[in-house]
Amino acid sequence: MTIYTGRGDEGQTDLRTMDRVSKSSPRIEAYGTVDEVNATVGRVRPTGYDDVDDQLRAIQNHLHIVQADFANPDPAEDDPQMTAERTDRLEEWMDAYDDELDPLQSFILPGGGDAGARLHHARAVCRRAERRAVALASEEEINEAAVVYLNRLSDALFTLARVVNQRDGVAEEAPDY
Repeated sequence: MTIYTGRGDEGQTDLRTMDRVSKSSPRIEAYGTVDEVNATVGRVRPTGYDDVDDQLRAIQNHLHIVQADFANPDPAEDDPQMTAERTDRLEEWMDAYDDELDPLQSFILPGGGDAGARLHHARAVCRRAERRAVALASEEEINEAAVVYLNRLSDALFTLARVVNQRDGVAEEAPDY
């Protein structure tokens, strides 16, 4: 099998159902931006912290499920679909890190050490993916659990950025107003 097919040369692509749609459709924008989140998360690993790296790997697998979910407007029962349990897992991880982190006193500037800054970048891309998913949901029926997951994931990536920065000894900076 070759990596190229030429089928997309005229601006169309296939959904999971094999329906052809424009590459600029909200559905393609949504799962394409989730792919960008996934690649951005992949740039973070390894952080040097096994627990964080294990969670990031799980997140990347979850993001593949979100992409599959968005790419399939008519999923069968055995097709990959996002579930609330994966969002619950993100919340459990964030709750566990609360004991390790100082409470937030203000907004913080995104940045810090290399891994922390990359996690903040992934969070910003995740917020864009969520906006694309919300736009898609306003036009077509999609799995709401996938949108909720993206919303919670941006919180989790923010928390992981704070954790990694703290472990690296990098102080958080508040914005100057």
